[in-house]
Amino acid sequence: MERLPYIDEHAITVDADAATTWAAVLRTLCSDPAEPRGPFGFVIGECTPRKRLVLKGRHPFSIYEWVFELDHLGPHRTRVRSQTWAAFPGIHGKVYRALVISSGIHVIAVRQALKRIAGQLRPRPEVMA
Repeated sequence: MERLPYIDEHAITVDADAATTWAAVLRTLCSDPAEPRGPFGFVIGECTPRKRLVLKGRHPFSIYEWVFELDHLGPHRTRVRSQTWAAFPGIHGKVYRALVISSGIHVIAVRQALKRIAGQLRPRPEVMA
């Protein structure tokens, strides 16, 4: 299959090792880290633990891949990169691209996903009884 056109990349650096970060990525995107399945509209195209998760999707207006890659930056530091690749065939695809990509909705959704991943990795305050 021909490579889809590149849309964008966003990243966040977290204070956690790759294994802990990987579990947060799966909890955020797949609900169940023990048995990952793609979220609504996606299937898992590739899953390399602690390194790379590729979510694929398709509908009448677009064909897309949402790629998450983890870069080890140190013992307790990991960068999570989110790349989007997509094609928008035909006139309906052009309209859909304008609604989702050009409007900025896509960027908001990706940044929220990255923030949710990071939020799972922040230490939670202990509840005192």
